[in-house]
Amino acid sequence: MGLVVHPGNALSKEVIGAAIEVHRHLGPGLLESSYLACLSRELEVRGVNYESQVVLSLEYKGMQWPRAFVVDLFVERLLVVEVKSVEALKPIHTSQLLTYMRLLSAPVGLVMNFNVEILVRGIRRRLL
Repeated sequence: MGLVVHPGNALSKEVIGAAIEVHRHLGPGLLESSYLACLSRELEVRGVNYESQVVLSLEYKGMQWPRAFVVDLFVERLLVVEVKSVEALKPIHTSQLLTYMRLLSAPVGLVMNFNVEILVRGIRRRLL
């Protein structure tokens, strides 16, 4: 049986490469908004299609919240990216990512903590 390649693998690598480039230039210790802005620019430079600050609504028992969630990046309509700048990633960060992935029907997600010395240690990838 041959190796099954997930369609988000190449896209994940491209986004991680872009994030590493941003981290290499900025280092740790900045606000999430700085990393998000620079990562967005790096994706543009690389010709990667994305939406930034995607607003999602929530409906619960007849009530509607039009701006319940804001997803940092939705890349190529396949990959959700949540940008963090925290002391350490916690399980709640992965839960948040998985929720956004389900709401957007995205098969792949990355949570990226830029507040680390080596960025790859701050990245978690999840598949639905």
